[in-house]
Amino acid sequence: MGDSLTQGYGLAQHDGFVPQLMQWLSDQGTPAHIINAGVSGDTTAGGLERVEWSLAEGVDAMIVALGSNDMLRGIAPDDSYRNIENILKIGQRRGVRLMIIGVRASGNFGPIYKKDFDAIFPKLAKIYQAEYVGHFFEGLMDPSQPSQPALKYLQRDRMHPNRKGVQKVVKTIGTTVQQLIAEH
Repeated sequence: MGDSLTQGYGLAQHDGFVPQLMQWLSDQGTPAHIINAGVSGDTTAGGLERVEWSLAEGVDAMIVALGSNDMLRGIAPDDSYRNIENILKIGQRRGVRLMIIGVRASGNFGPIYKKDFDAIFPKLAKIYQAEYVGHFFEGLMDPSQPSQPALKYLQRDRMHPNRKGVQKVVKTIGTTVQQLIAEH
């Protein structure tokens, strides 16, 4: 379950997150079929609306990578929390293993919003015993500006990773996905 970051916005289909992750896993000896349930512009509310039909028969695990658009729109952290929690509950009821990729809020809505929003993901990962990666852009951070992704890994919009950025994201997140797969 994701948004434009997992959907592969602005990239050739084979350069997106899901195809690159599948290739990386295969190269590591952990082949997996991953369904790309990323929808550009999606919020946690949109993800909740489609989670039931996205969890097709035979799905073993679910990666939840939603929240970026909630943060960009200033949606209340409590609303985002409830939506993600309900997505996780549905996944848990279906018996799928869970993984959460967090989002870090910008400071645009103030320090209290940032603190509350940033706390959503580790808290839910702990409650639902989900594998957890703190931030989709974790592997892209600029050493000279640790709160910002390095521009060389972003598309011109400065919001979405380019092909090389996705490669780094996959390398950073890949081992956690391997752990998720190995849990069965």
